[in-house]
Parts: sequence; C-alpha cells; structure tokens
Amino acid sequence: MGDSLDGKGRIDVPYTGLTLPLNLDLSRRDILKIAGYGSLAAFIAACGGGATTTGTTTGGTLTVGSNESDPGPRTGVEAIVKAFSDANGGTKVTLNTVDHGTFQDQISSYLQGTPRDVWTWFSGHRMRFFANQGLASPVDDVWDSVKSNFTGAFAESVKGDDGHFYGVPRDYYPWAVFYRKSVFQAGNYKIPTNWDDFIKLCAQMKGDGLIPISMGDKDGWPAQGTFDIINLRMNGYDFHTELCTGKQKWTDSRVTNVFKKWAELAKFYQPGLAGTKWQDAADLVVNKKAGMYVLGLFVSDQFKAAGTDALADLDFFPFPDLGTQYDAEKALDAPIDVWMMSKKSRTLKDDTGQAKAWLKFWAKGSTQGIMFQNAPGLLPTASDADQSNFTALQKKAAQIIGSAKRITQFFDRDSRPDFAGPNGMQSFLLTYLQNPNADTTSLQGKMQSFWDSLPPEK
Repeated sequence: MGDSLDGKGRIDVPYTGLTLPLNLDLSRRDILKIAGYGSLAAFIAACGGGATTTGTTTGGTLTVGSNESDPGPRTGVEAIVKAFSDANGGTKVTLNTVDHGTFQDQISSYLQGTPRDVWTWFSGHRMRFFANQGLASPVDDVWDSVKSNFTGAFAESVKGDDGHFYGVPRDYYPWAVFYRKSVFQAGNYKIPTNWDDFIKLCAQMKGDGLIPISMGDKDGWPAQGTFDIINLRMNGYDFHTELCTGKQKWTDSRVTNVFKKWAELAKFYQPGLAGTKWQDAADLVVNKKAGMYVLGLFVSDQFKAAGTDALADLDFFPFPDLGTQYDAEKALDAPIDVWMMSKKSRTLKDDTGQAKAWLKFWAKGSTQGIMFQNAPGLLPTASDADQSNFTALQKKAAQIIGSAKRITQFFDRDSRPDFAGPNGMQSFLLTYLQNPNADTTSLQGKMQSFWDSLPPEK
C-alpha cells in the first residue's frame, strides 16, 4: 500500500511499521494545485508521491492507484503488490492509496490529470463512463487471455458500450433475502421460489407476530436494492441499465408496474423504516423480531457482532421469480470491483507491459485469495479461486453468482451519482415508501423531470 497521511503531519511508510514526519516544500503554485484537487491526499495521488516496493529494475516499473483505505483491504493490496513484484522479476511498484470519499470525489479530475498506470474502480456504468470519456484504455488482449477464468456475467460487467473490455473483475458481494435458519425451523416456514409463495410467507409470518420483511432506509440507498431486483425480474437486465442511464423514461408504464408489484411487499415492512439504519434493521432479524431482510452479504457483519451462534444461523435465498421471461436471467445486484488501465498516465507508455501483467495477476484465483484472507467480506471473482476456506454462506453466495446470467452493480453504481443520491432516487423512493399504494404518476413525473434537469455528466 502506498503512503498515507495520518492527519498529524506525518506519513505511514509501508512494510516498515514506521510513521515519519511529512515535510513538503510546497510552492504557491502547489498550493493552488491542492485547492484544485480538493484535498492534499488527492494532490499527492495525482502528482506522484507514493511508496515504492523496491526490487531489481529488470522487472520494469508500474504505478498503481487505489481507494482501499480500510485496514483489511489495504493490507490485502499491500501483500499483493509485494507478491506481484516478486513474481515479475522485482518490478518496481509505486502504489498510492487515497481515502474512499476523496478518491470518488476527485476521480474525474485525477484521470484527466496525471493518473497512475492502473487503478481500482467499479464496474457497470461507472466503468463505462470513463471508457466513453477516453480516460480508460481497452484491455481486450488481457481479457482474451484470462476470460476462461470468469463467468459470462462477469464478462458483461467489464464490457464497454463500444464492445471493448476495460477491466478485470477482482471481488464482489451479492444481494439476496437473508434470514435465520432457526426462525424458519421454528415457524415451519418454507423457502419461497416464486412471488406468490413469497407473499404468502410474509402473511404467515405476520400472523405469527413477526415483522415479515425488515427495512432500514435512513441512509437512502437500501431501498434501491429492492427496486433493482423487482425491476430486473419484471423488465430484465437491458431495461435496468437503460433506465439507470436515461435511455428509458421514468414515466414508462414498466416502472409503474414495478411500483405496483413492490406495494404488495411493502405492506409487510415495519413502521418507521425511514428513520431506521440498515444495521438496526439487520438487528431485528438477528434478535428474531423480523423474519427476512433484502440486503447484501455484508449483513453478515451484524450477525458476526452478535456472536458465533448467530452467524452460524444466518442463511439466504435468491429473490423469488416473478413469472416473467426475465426470471431466466437470474439477474441480481452483486457490486463488482475491478482493476482498470488509464489512458493518460505519463508513464504508461513505458509501463504498459507491467500494467497488463498486473491485470492478469489479479485475474488469478490465488491472487484474489490473498485479498480474501485479509477482507473476507469481498468474495473472489475468479473461477479457480480456492473456496476451501469459504464458510457455507460464502460458498452459497459464490454459487448464486455462478448461476446468474446477468449481474448488476446496484443502482447507485449503474446510474449517475447525482441522480442516485439524496436529492434524487434516494428521496423519491422514501416518498414512495411513505404510501406505496398511492398512484405513482406524479412521483414518476418528478423523477423524469429531475433527470431532465441534470447537466451533462462530466
């Protein structure tokens, strides 16, 4: 991992455990540059400061940008940098890590300035946007050499609008319907595979005094997962991606039908969901007050915090079929992180070979296994990844992803951020959930008007 500021004028030195004073001789021009980038961390990332993994120079050089600032993923990337250098003749790797928020806020300016040779990012619309802007390099030759190690759904996730490939998938986590096995056993509840059985199960749980479906949407984004999956089951993957990117209208009757179908489920949510955080909604399932929860695999963190027994009792099933032609896609939200190669890196001309070697290195199950050891919430995407250390829950997650013919990246990654955020989709869905049975014509009109009012995406 690259150098990182600790907020006290010091800098962490990778692999040494040392924290040293940071002394930067900044000119007035540098200060202005920092202001332009929005933060000192972003300025350092763009202007070339960073730690170096040293080795022999026979392996060439490579510069890497990362947003993995959390302890587990950060350690995983550090270990992989070292493994890559060792496996490639002592390649000299310069790695910069920037805080998640700063990285996301500054990524557009960063890629247009002096970016690293390769950087980690999101698949889906976020990836395609930078490819369309000419800020990412196609890596078709890399993909041709590694594609046999990925499912067709993963392949779709890294394909650009122009048909070229722009990344290598590195990890993911699926969304599904989570529950406690002991609650289902006690209530003699059956796993539903279709919508009618799902609704009947909710009614049965309600009759037994349980909250059938827990929902916590205080942060705005959790409800987007339910909208996504109902839309996918009713209207398919292509409509989902076109709707999220403005190629379909929010006033379309197909959107109306999604809201009508959702209303059949929304009546089984607990009161006060708009003021409930996702963690608190998860605790309703942990404490056996709610029967089910539609969320991502990261919900297991709440069960782990409750103890070994609670975690062992956690299970899930794929969102039920709705009886449409699109059920066969088995599509689901499973946000995928990828490695991409920049277009405007000043060093890429000399480092192209090592940049492509880096992408190929990350396509290996053994490499992704190193990441998984340090960040077990991020499942490997490579087909040859060792699953012997997977828990039963993680193995099941890998299986449903393997059977999915289409993978979406969650609404806020598949759409533009200013539409998906608190002033847009988050707010619209909260309005909808206040009265799911109301006519949505006006709401859908507001959604389309808001989309139309947004400036061209930059």
